[in-house]
Amino acid sequence: MRYLFYSMVALMIISCGDAPKTENMEVLKAQTGDFDSEAKLKEMGIELPAVSAPVANYVNSVRTGNLVYLSGKGPQKPDGTFIEGKVGADLTIEQGYEAGKLTAIQSLASLKAEIGNLNKVKRVVKVLGMVNCTPDFRDQPKVVNGYSDLMVAVFGDRGKHARSAVGMGSLPGNIAIEVEVFIEVE
Repeated sequence: MRYLFYSMVALMIISCGDAPKTENMEVLKAQTGDFDSEAKLKEMGIELPAVSAPVANYVNSVRTGNLVYLSGKGPQKPDGTFIEGKVGADLTIEQGYEAGKLTAIQSLASLKAEIGNLNKVKRVVKVLGMVNCTPDFRDQPKVVNGYSDLMVAVFGDRGKHARSAVGMGSLPGNIAIEVEVFIEVE
C-alpha cells in the first residue's frame, strides 16, 4: 500500500511539470504571508538592540516545547532611556502608539536572543498590553496598536494575535506601556 501511495505522489509531481520558478516563489510567499521576517526588519530600517539583563528575579524569556513566553518589556529608546508618563495626561495617543512600537522592538530583540532567528516564528499567539494611563483614559487599544501593527508588519499573517489592552494606574519606572507576549516557534 505504501508503495502505491509513493508511486501516485511521484506521478503527480511528474505530471505537474517544472518546479515553480524563483520569481513565482516570491509571489507565492507574498500571498501566503510567508516572508522573511529578518529581511523585513532590515527593509524597515529596524536594528534590534542588545537585550538588557532582568532587573529582578526573573528571566527575559522561557521556552517550553514550541511556545516562548516573553517577560514584559517597555518602550526603551536607542539611548537606553524609556518613554515615561501617563497616556491621557503626559502623553498623547500618538506618543503612546510610538511607545508601543518601541516596546515591540524590545520584544523582538528578546525573542531573537531566545530563538536565534525570527523566521522560526510560527505565530504570535497572545499579547497583553498594559498602558500607564489616567483613570478616565479609554483608548488603550489605540496605544497597544503600536505594538500589534509592528508585529504584523514583521511577521505578516503570522503576527496577527489575540490581545488584551488594559489600563494601569502605574507601571514600573513610570513607563508608558508594558507588553508581554506568547509566541509559537518551530
